[in-house]
Amino acid sequence: MAHHALASQESYNPNHLLDILLGKMQLKNDAALSRLLEVAPPVISKIRHHRLPVGASLLIRMHEVTGMSIRDLRDLMGDRRTKYRLSDAQGRPKPEDRGDRPEVSAYARH
Repeated sequence: MAHHALASQESYNPNHLLDILLGKMQLKNDAALSRLLEVAPPVISKIRHHRLPVGASLLIRMHEVTGMSIRDLRDLMGDRRTKYRLSDAQGRPKPEDRGDRPEVSAYARH
């Protein structure tokens, strides 16, 4: 069973976040929470068992539904990171795409 990198942090506990959301939204169980967040029930289960991290899109959805800040949601699950590091390859164009594009786009010429 593979664990994601965040799970190695001692303070990381997504169950606390999920339990707080259940109480705040007055929901009976994880199935009701999954319906509210519009995710499949196995997603909540995988998060509870540390097989899936709480991703950015899910955090945004939690923010939209609860009105809580992203920072507060992250604090509730014990994610105390202040910076995120991107892979060196993220955001770069693929090598085969570089030579096909002109220096000035058609929109910039007008």
